[in-house]
Amino acid sequence: MDFQKCMVFLYLSCIILLSTVQPDDDLFWYSQCGASEKNYTQNSTYHTNLNTVLSNLSSNLNDYGFSNVSMGDNPDRVSAVALCRGDVEADICRSCVEDAGGKTVQWCPNQKEAFGGHDECMIHYSNVSTLGSWSSFPEIYLANPYNSSIPEQFNQGLQNLLEDLRGRAANGFPLRKFAANYTKGPDFRTIFAAVQCSPDLAAPICFDCLTSAFEFYAGCEECKGKKGGRVVSPSCNFRFETKRFYNHTLIGPPPGPDGNNQTVIIVVCIAADLIGIVICIFVIYKKLKKRKAPNSNTEWLLCGGSVVEPSMNFELSTLQNATDNFSEANKIGEGDFGIVYKGKLQNGKLIAVKRLSKSSRQGNLEFKNEVELIAKLQHKNLVKLFGYCQEEGEMILVYEFVPNGGLDDILFDPVKRGYLNWERRYKIIENIARGLVYLHEDSRHRIIHRDLKANNILIDEDLNPKIADFGMARLFALNQTQGSTNTLVGAYGYVAPEYARYGKFSEKSDVYSFGVLVLEIISGQRNTIQYGEFTRDLLFDVWTHWKKGSVLNVIDSILKRPSSPMHEIKRCIHLALLCVQESAVDRPKMSQVLQMLSRISSVNPPEPLDPGFFTQGSANS
Repeated sequence: MDFQKCMVFLYLSCIILLSTVQPDDDLFWYSQCGASEKNYTQNSTYHTNLNTVLSNLSSNLNDYGFSNVSMGDNPDRVSAVALCRGDVEADICRSCVEDAGGKTVQWCPNQKEAFGGHDECMIHYSNVSTLGSWSSFPEIYLANPYNSSIPEQFNQGLQNLLEDLRGRAANGFPLRKFAANYTKGPDFRTIFAAVQCSPDLAAPICFDCLTSAFEFYAGCEECKGKKGGRVVSPSCNFRFETKRFYNHTLIGPPPGPDGNNQTVIIVVCIAADLIGIVICIFVIYKKLKKRKAPNSNTEWLLCGGSVVEPSMNFELSTLQNATDNFSEANKIGEGDFGIVYKGKLQNGKLIAVKRLSKSSRQGNLEFKNEVELIAKLQHKNLVKLFGYCQEEGEMILVYEFVPNGGLDDILFDPVKRGYLNWERRYKIIENIARGLVYLHEDSRHRIIHRDLKANNILIDEDLNPKIADFGMARLFALNQTQGSTNTLVGAYGYVAPEYARYGKFSEKSDVYSFGVLVLEIISGQRNTIQYGEFTRDLLFDVWTHWKKGSVLNVIDSILKRPSSPMHEIKRCIHLALLCVQESAVDRPKMSQVLQMLSRISSVNPPEPLDPGFFTQGSANS
């Protein structure tokens, strides 16, 4: 390449790179569910109205990204609103609202009120209309974990900018109450911010809503002095960053590297002399290096609500402080993977800290697998992953703290299991099924858990189950039905026959494990039962009684009360036996199991075939 061609190449490279200074906006999801006592039942009138309303939200968006749809009469009336960020294009807005509607229902199943969204849009639905009024639904606030070097100056500049934008949004165009701008910050940085109100709010209400949002954010101790943050609510929201995240054509180009400096560099490139070539090469190098470096906006500190981000890195010192340096007093669980500690962050949030042992079977690959998978999943019956730590040879996972520990700690304890009457056991069975349906069919990513067992079901303060431990889980393509492995993982007694024999696994492997788990919940016995020197298989016992017509003999004695619905218990045993059939093809999908579990279901389950007995390699191996 001659000198002239080289200069042209460098010049064009400069233009291309400088025109793409801003990386794509970070993708994330947040949600907040309403009060659990305000629930609707599947296939009810409210459920039908909700589906209709959500399917019409995107088609009813006006030219400014706002939609309001209501349907039905009290008490089954559903009201929903959708609002896109003021600078989002119409087609992106529509797609975002459609996706947000589906996700919010998934993450808040059966709840009459919910709020959720992406960066570009949000939706809110309720059995009470909030149109024209300030919604009392709790705000969600998030903060970038990176600190400003001079927080006092940064916060003062941010405060002045937000107060200016608040007035502009409240008194602005009535169909789009959105304002964005920038200001100079410390260390030659620019602070960008945008504020927005729902357009149905009058100016004074919009002003008060944004004021409350500013104060709400200021009340988060861990959020102070951060380089970015946001508060989102159904009525108003705001966001600030040290990079431009909105469409700059609304307000003109910002100062600094995104504005005048680009012109200077381009002029130098055009000059095509030696200094210009050096500068251009330097710019290319810096841009490429910057793309490889993690962006300061890709990590978020969660202060409220639910959020999924690509990176949720905790510092080791933070976790040491939270657990009193992993003290024995804070130990709440131990297994072959390592030890789980109870911890408390500076903001008062309780966490469970899973510290993997050096000899753990869950190595670096499984650790990354668990982080990447759970970060993409949000459901009330899946344990929430707050973050992770890989520092000084440590591999640590940080989860929500679930106070009652594992299901096995309650179910197999002669005293504690007395708290589990049939109503509570049925609720646990049904909600485990809901979690698996979400993993297999309803989430964006089709997940096979592969290690479902009693101690991987955590029980919260309301005795709701949460599926945990995704270290052995596998991600399936949407059209993929089966996988295989040479390494068998899974707990003794829960492993499906085709998995134990041939290393083949699918969603039906989880169905098998679920069936074993249901039989344990009903019987109060582990899947292997010790009789003196002999070990009997729970599946073998249940199947034997089923064939004899005496299957109620295997249920926990605690459930043998006049108030216990024996027909319902027998139906659940029937479904469990369908789940543990020898052939994976014969087992139902989890969505079918959930449908048959419903108390209003009229579906008659088919007669089960022989189960696969694999805990001892005996009885039908």
